[in-house]
Amino acid sequence: MFKKLSDKNIIAGIKKQDDKILNWLYDNYYQTVKSHIIKNSGTADDVSDVFQDSIIILYNQICEDKLVLSADLKGYFFGIARNIWSNNLRLKKDTDEIQADFPDESYPEDGYDQLLERVVSRAFERISPEYQTILTLFSEGNSYEVIASKLKMKNENYARRKKYLGKEALMEKIKEDPEYQEYLRFRK
Repeated sequence: MFKKLSDKNIIAGIKKQDDKILNWLYDNYYQTVKSHIIKNSGTADDVSDVFQDSIIILYNQICEDKLVLSADLKGYFFGIARNIWSNNLRLKKDTDEIQADFPDESYPEDGYDQLLERVVSRAFERISPEYQTILTLFSEGNSYEVIASKLKMKNENYARRKKYLGKEALMEKIKEDPEYQEYLRFRK
């Protein structure tokens, strides 16, 4: 399917969930997104996730009549992907900072370790049972395919997305905990 499609035809195809149009999008837009993400500290898995999330956002905007094009659709789509990747990098930076604050395993008696453990446990209890299950399965070393199968999800990409959302929910609960702020003060 190498022919050029008009933005209008692409939008109509996306709205109808036409597989040919979705394949065309993949064939014509994927490399641009991949190139940007790989150049900006991403992996092949990141590219797949961002591309899929971009299609979902574009689809929702089309279906809700919120799509306003000021340029061509490819540029607009790339803008969505770039924004998603920028947000992911920002969240990853925040996550890395929190993980860097986790205690050194060589000091198990440290009272700060217990404080952090309490904060994480409390945060884990405050996220949804679905996220708890997914994060537990993932931490046990299960693949996304196994997680999707065990939880009767439609595919591994959905499991990957749910794990990401679960991790973000957990991180948000940790950051909200007043004791975590206390932990950060004492660890500096």
